[in-house]
Amino acid sequence: MTGPVTLSDVAREAGVSLATASRAINGSANRVVRPDLRDRVVEAAERLRYRPDINAQAMARGRTNSIGLLVHDIADPYFSSIARGVTRTAQGAGLQVILASTEHDTAREVTIVELLQSQRARAIVIAGGRHDDPEANAALAAAVTEYREAGGGVAVIGQPLADVATVEVGNASGARALAVALHERGYRDVVVLGGPEDHLTARERRDGFVDGLRSLGVPEVRVVHGEFTHEGGEQAMASVFASGPRPQLVFAVNDVMALGALAAVRAAGLSVPDDVALAGFDDITTLRDVVPGLTTVCIPLEQLGVAATELALGSAGDGSGVRIETEVVLRESTPGV
Repeated sequence: MTGPVTLSDVAREAGVSLATASRAINGSANRVVRPDLRDRVVEAAERLRYRPDINAQAMARGRTNSIGLLVHDIADPYFSSIARGVTRTAQGAGLQVILASTEHDTAREVTIVELLQSQRARAIVIAGGRHDDPEANAALAAAVTEYREAGGGVAVIGQPLADVATVEVGNASGARALAVALHERGYRDVVVLGGPEDHLTARERRDGFVDGLRSLGVPEVRVVHGEFTHEGGEQAMASVFASGPRPQLVFAVNDVMALGALAAVRAAGLSVPDDVALAGFDDITTLRDVVPGLTTVCIPLEQLGVAATELALGSAGDGSGVRIETEVVLRESTPGV
């Protein structure tokens, strides 16, 4: 046989109609093929080394065997750990993951959701906190709602979006618990590297930490904003050193910013914790190689991905979800005053 093997060749080899061969290979949302006929078709396809058309399977079944994962930054270890949980769960369900990085751009998120809908993806997981932008969030909610109404499953990790199933993280409670733990170690003069002002996850962590200290009688907590990146943390920390006396403690609202702050400390000829104590939030895998060990708030990041994928594949459409709590991890970067 010359040329690519077609479904018609498989049907002829199996002695069945083209329609029967199509339903046996591609599946069908409405009709079932007798087991003996399906076996004949599958055996014929294997003999001829036929490779099914993915698009045809999607048309027949209504959905492909793919799940889309949208993350803000593919280079951020926070999202790579979430992706590991999504991938592991998807593989267990016989699905493939399509990964897209949105670069914190809600308009790009909308475009990708629309693309995944056109490709008939089985489900979508959207990971990452929202920005305080009602218009952009409304556009994403509309795109997600249209995708769900077409039969797809969706879950978000972060703040709730429309009636989509949500995996929420105890950001404020975790930051508050960290503030209490560090206050017990004697820290009073504190600066917060607060991330972007309009990022809701950064805001939850910043406010939780500041509220925790104020409840313990610390009246003033300085906040310096910056990008949610290594460079943002480095620049914010340099600003702290340039603008006043060195604080006892710096809390960065994520670990990546904290690592940038650590670089700025070393660039200034200082050290952690001898000259300034440092804490972060997330407990990303990169911290295993950091000296001194960084105090942080641990989020079970892989569990976030698992939970979100399970929700998305369950097609929960009633706004249900789960809440993942955090745990304070005290390490060498905050030995106490």
